[in-house]
Amino acid sequence: MTLSEVARKRLADVVELQPTKNAELQDRWELESGSEVHSFLENELSEYYFRDDNSLIRATPEAAELVDVEPGVQLSEEGGPPSKIRVPELHAQVVQVLAEPDERSQSVVSVLHDLRDAFDIDPSADDVRSALQSLRRKDVVEIEYRTVPTFRLTVERDALEVVVT
Repeated sequence: MTLSEVARKRLADVVELQPTKNAELQDRWELESGSEVHSFLENELSEYYFRDDNSLIRATPEAAELVDVEPGVQLSEEGGPPSKIRVPELHAQVVQVLAEPDERSQSVVSVLHDLRDAFDIDPSADDVRSALQSLRRKDVVEIEYRTVPTFRLTVERDALEVVVT
């Protein structure tokens, strides 16, 4: 199957962002709906992606070779949390301020305040929540349910290489 230039670029996004969801690809591709993402995946990239047990979108090994892009997550050799992730800048900033594994987990609002203090940025709470959930899907953030959901890293910050895309 020969891919158009648009399809090749979008396949590179799937490889880079995996595991991902329709909404994340919708934002990246500037499409109107998750249905458009699904249609594109099915019509243009059906041979190069699959959905895992959690319905997250992942690229096939052939896809990564075809586009020569590093996957969004590289697992550690011991089979534990990832040792390297490729994420947008806000996600990388969240990793820099989020509580480490042995620290008390933080609420979305707490992370938002830490981001404001550390980087002089003002993302929305929804953007912070989305970043935390994306990092959770990549297995570098865990959630703890207290009065509100709270988050912390699953791996020591020093043991994780974060590449900004």
